[in-house]
Amino acid sequence: MGLLDRLSVLLGLKKKEVHVLCLGLDNSGKTTIINKLKPSNAQSQNILPTIGFSIEKFKSSSLSFTVFDMSGQGRYRNLWEHYYKEGQAIIFVVDSSDRLRMVVAKGELDTLLNHPDIKHRRIPILFFANKMDLRDAVTSVKVSQLLCLENIKDKPWHICASDAIKGEGLQEGVDWLQDQIQTVKT
Repeated sequence: MGLLDRLSVLLGLKKKEVHVLCLGLDNSGKTTIINKLKPSNAQSQNILPTIGFSIEKFKSSSLSFTVFDMSGQGRYRNLWEHYYKEGQAIIFVVDSSDRLRMVVAKGELDTLLNHPDIKHRRIPILFFANKMDLRDAVTSVKVSQLLCLENIKDKPWHICASDAIKGEGLQEGVDWLQDQIQTVKT
């Protein structure tokens, strides 16, 4: 970044660009969340399952996010690690109504946290306990317990209850993530 670019970011004329990985099992709501965070005129009306990955962009008050929406299907999860080095933050989405697959989500989270490209970095992780509108949904506190988030001591993390379809809980999460990215060096 050149001197003029740095100056324009400091003065707020240009937003700092950050790369965020959006991870979680298939059908957890990752793509719907990212879609809802985009300006209303850029949102898709039809959300399809992500095959491989897609790249989406949205802006907050001070950052420009480039989000790598990674497929959560089992056969594609091994692709996640190819993007770890470039990620400056992680959004991990969990279907809070799917208790059976919560164990699988925890396993994937543990694999992520122990990967050499993530393990020794203070990369912020935002968890969305999604689908809170469903009858079988457990609270974000229960999701936190099931994923053993209290064991994450070396990375800032936060969990938000969310309903991606209505957009509930998303702004709180993005605000937290924005604050962390601006204060944590990854």
